[in-house]
Amino acid sequence: MAPTIVGRSGRKRSVSPPSTAGVMTRQACALAGAAGLELAPLLAEAGLTTGQIEDRDSRFQARSQIKLLQLAADALRDDLLGFHLGRDSDLRQVGLLYYVLASSNVLGESLQRAERYSALNNEGIALRIRSQRATAMAFHYVGIERQSDRHQIEYLLTAVIRICRQVTNLDLRPRHVRMVHRRREASPELNAFLGCEVAFGSDADEIVFSENVAELPVVSGDPHLNSLLVKFCEEALSERAAARGSLRRDLENAIALLLPHGKAQADEVAARLGMSRRTLGRRLASEDLTFASVLTDLRVDLAKRQLQDGNLAISQIAWLLGYREVSAFTHAFKRWTGKTPREVRTAA
Repeated sequence: MAPTIVGRSGRKRSVSPPSTAGVMTRQACALAGAAGLELAPLLAEAGLTTGQIEDRDSRFQARSQIKLLQLAADALRDDLLGFHLGRDSDLRQVGLLYYVLASSNVLGESLQRAERYSALNNEGIALRIRSQRATAMAFHYVGIERQSDRHQIEYLLTAVIRICRQVTNLDLRPRHVRMVHRRREASPELNAFLGCEVAFGSDADEIVFSENVAELPVVSGDPHLNSLLVKFCEEALSERAAARGSLRRDLENAIALLLPHGKAQADEVAARLGMSRRTLGRRLASEDLTFASVLTDLRVDLAKRQLQDGNLAISQIAWLLGYREVSAFTHAFKRWTGKTPREVRTAA
């Protein structure tokens, strides 16, 4: 059952969490099973069942996929699980979406199809294509906490680059690959496969190719087949209501990107979300929220997570949360939790 939000007016409205077709979840389960791991406990912790995995037509919450991938990575002791799955999996398992891309005329058209129909596979991430001076693919989270994900986004960026190479039969190498999450150290294996050094801790998740890749022909292009598949996709799209999720999740994702730059202000965040500050205020009020409360809750959550990372100095954590002075962060954290950041780190 979809959760409901009760606004100040007392009116209830349904909030449907974004769902996924679970392609990478099933691939991770197959790998874990082949390694002799017991799947039932991992699935239960991620809020999934064996029946959902076995039923290829079953969809489930996108956040369950994020959780399962992390659990599987920990159990397999594979810190690059998402990348490895995106690199090694059979791209045809993506299903209808893959065949639409592979039957398009040119790569630019293929990417536009991916932008329009990506929600059929995963409503939790929206793909946006820009083709001006360069061809850029940006991935935006919808109704899901961006800071909770790592393996899913590494899978997606790797798989998208593989698809671009496969449909053009060229060893395409992006100019830039950027990801929002941080890694303790660079991954030569990841950099070598993608063809450039990945910039972690960035303000966006995106791939940037040179400006002329959009005109590259798709070697398996078939206009008649593509027309038929596009029709199927349009029908499937019309049957699914776009996942809207909770405003809070989208707000947290926008704030998290702006915090280190000291720009996490209501005006700036509202602009990032494509609305005025007044509209943002009204929508927050309808969910019994305020901008200040969401900002504080997010800072508390991020601070607790980052304090568990022994490679991040407390001064770095302060900066990531938008504090220019460690003392200001320390005072705020003690006000939130009753303890100093150092006390919490020592206890952890």
